[in-house]
Amino acid sequence: MQENLFVSGHTACAGCGQSMAARIVLNAAGSNTIVTNATGCLEVFSTGFPHTSWCVPWIHSLFENSAAVASGVEVALRHLGKKDKINVIAQGGDGGTADIGLQALSGMLERGQDILYVMYDNEAYMNTGIQRSGMTPAYASTTTTPAGKLSLGNPRPKKTMAAICAAHNIPYVGTASVGYIRDLERKVKKAFSIKGPKFLHIFVPCPLGWRHGADLTDKVGKLVVETGLFPIVEYENGKLVNTMKLKELKPIEEFLKIQGRFKHLMKDAPEVKEVLEYLNGIVADNIEKYDILKK
Repeated sequence: MQENLFVSGHTACAGCGQSMAARIVLNAAGSNTIVTNATGCLEVFSTGFPHTSWCVPWIHSLFENSAAVASGVEVALRHLGKKDKINVIAQGGDGGTADIGLQALSGMLERGQDILYVMYDNEAYMNTGIQRSGMTPAYASTTTTPAGKLSLGNPRPKKTMAAICAAHNIPYVGTASVGYIRDLERKVKKAFSIKGPKFLHIFVPCPLGWRHGADLTDKVGKLVVETGLFPIVEYENGKLVNTMKLKELKPIEEFLKIQGRFKHLMKDAPEVKEVLEYLNGIVADNIEKYDILKK
């Protein structure tokens, strides 16, 4: 039985999808790995001084520059002739990746460096108070886009980070969900079999910020895929090469109704019907763009 490289004893919330995904990623990467970590939930709950949950070399960077720090690590390893023996992971949350860290990430990808960047997407700035990020889905309620009499939540759509990274024509881009552990493990191992820059977008439910039961993390991680809201795909050299196919799609209401951040969409009102039509439109676009339904 493999020994975990990301161990218990940290202070993550019960049911934290990010802590689950971090363990899966690191175990798949192996002990010959160096990790850089942006400021965020994962950094805070896993490294409370003087303790750490990381059993590999781990470097905390600023909110915006995990990719830049990893770039320096990769160059140093190449200079020492050790890069072929050591994996380098740069990682951050959705805010530290898709918003604050986007420039550093783009630079890392453009330079062609042999690094896997992992974005743990819990769809808001959870560590600082559940504020909206560029990865927050449309009409989710956050502390900076609260649902109420004058608002139906976040008015902006979620960034398509996989497509943004694939547009750099890098060797590998994948999306995954903590609800599908074997698929996530496979993608990490595949990424490290490929030389050059790689990007992995992992959907990680947050019970605290999304207001769902701690025992529902796995279910939420599956439903977002089964409703067509989050396609599981792979790109190679800028081209879509693989999609997780579904026999049929579940209604998006099954995903929405078990999360408090979408509670305002569970009422019979004209404006809510328009929102549900919009969200179903996103699913329709995903069906057409990614061919997620089995013929």
